[in-house]
Amino acid sequence: MRIDRIKLVTELMHRDMTQTQLAEKSGVSRVTINCIKGGKSCSDEVGRKIAGALGVPIEQLLENN
Repeated sequence: MRIDRIKLVTELMHRDMTQTQLAEKSGVSRVTINCIKGGKSCSDEVGRKIAGALGVPIEQLLENN
């Protein structure tokens, strides 16, 4: 799955949350979050953890094809 990096950054800004805080809340490493922010894809499980930590449905974070 590929999370849209602009949508990810936007959600972080709306919540005044850092990548480190997102990592702690989601249980995903900060390095992984940084890679996703850089445009790398991630597993469905990691995507769901990030969406859950941000309190949004995963569909809200996905890239539009």
